[in-house]
Amino acid sequence: MDFITIVQAAVLGIVEGLTEWLPVSSTGHMILVNEFIKMSVDKKFMDMFLVVIQLGAILSVVALNFTKLNPFAAGKTILEKRQTVSLWLKVIFACIPAAVIGLLINNYMEQHFMNAHVVAFTLILYGILFIIVENYNKNRYPRVTSLENLDYKTAFIIGIFQVLALVPGTSRSGATILGGIIFGASRYVATEFTFFLAIPVMFGASLLKIIKFGFNYSTQEIIILLVGMIVAFIVSIISIKFLLRYIKNNNFKIFGWYRIVLGILVFAYFVSIG
Repeated sequence: MDFITIVQAAVLGIVEGLTEWLPVSSTGHMILVNEFIKMSVDKKFMDMFLVVIQLGAILSVVALNFTKLNPFAAGKTILEKRQTVSLWLKVIFACIPAAVIGLLINNYMEQHFMNAHVVAFTLILYGILFIIVENYNKNRYPRVTSLENLDYKTAFIIGIFQVLALVPGTSRSGATILGGIIFGASRYVATEFTFFLAIPVMFGASLLKIIKFGFNYSTQEIIILLVGMIVAFIVSIISIKFLLRYIKNNNFKIFGWYRIVLGILVFAYFVSIG
């Protein structure tokens, strides 16, 4: 058993858990971190690991919101059960653009855009967009202040923004939060809906990766996957709770500046070694 590889899997789990829900691009960070730690596994397994590790992160959303997401939860009124079913229908409706377009171009994006230079560019671009949108939004009052009054049209538009995350470094949560804010949702609603939107998308992406890889895992590969997912699950719970508390009284500009600085550093580093 390669102890170093197990530790590296845990490190990637920490990175995934910290960055999946913050609008800073988990895939971008995972690609960058992997540039430095270089896990001793073959490329096919690594490509699958970087996607499937997200299952740990998404399970944290399910665990934290199990009652809210369960239409059959004991104690819910008929109205609350209907609202829960409606929420799931909005989530599914919003997933259509990413599901259709993602299936068509996912392989192409992986082959041509999964590199540090693209990540650096999109980190900077969306960092700037976050600052611009927050300045634009400063004197506006949100039209949608709860998940219950999030209409299907706005949900679908947020889903369209999710397609942008097919480019590494964009941040799925960042793109959908930006879309939600631009089209009238409060920061809290845009963020919470983004969390729920991730459930079918990430489960679907992970399932496709697992099927594509096959089911012939070595003992070490199984341990690596489990370590990464468990660590991502624990860290994600902390990250989600932090973000939901933070946005109650703060905007997203700090994440915009973080993305810009990180993107410049990444670009400078790869230029210097290139």
